[in-house]
Amino acid sequence: MKKLLFSLALAAGFSTMAIAQTQVVSGPAITVDKEVHDYGTVAFGGNGLCEFKVTNTGTEPLILSKCKGSCGCTVPTCEPNPILPGESTMISVKYDTKRSGPINKSVTINSNAVNEPVKVVRIKGNVEADPNAPAPSGVPVKDPGGAPNNN
Repeated sequence: MKKLLFSLALAAGFSTMAIAQTQVVSGPAITVDKEVHDYGTVAFGGNGLCEFKVTNTGTEPLILSKCKGSCGCTVPTCEPNPILPGESTMISVKYDTKRSGPINKSVTINSNAVNEPVKVVRIKGNVEADPNAPAPSGVPVKDPGGAPNNN
């Protein structure tokens, strides 16, 4: 009999934990499919577009009030219409790939979400050098004495 009562109590405890883990947030809630988009290596002038999937995991409409890139080279586009509970939208981010070198930028998403009213996602990667850029020339070379050598 003790084993039966213990088994029932254990089963009740596990079912209570399972219910607690699947509770929906009351109010609008934001969930993003990834925290970071890695472009890898991108050709100079190549495709700098990526997307983040945003889902409303709450019980009320989610409103994305503002999406802002960390600089002018990172331009996000957010859905202006409310995202209904259980629905998703895409935030597209365009990075200017006519700037060679490493990419490490952020996009800040402001919303009415009760779980994270300010959500930051990142983009990273590297843009290759411009293949049409002229090779540096006419740069004075210093001799070991430190004076320019313009020979």
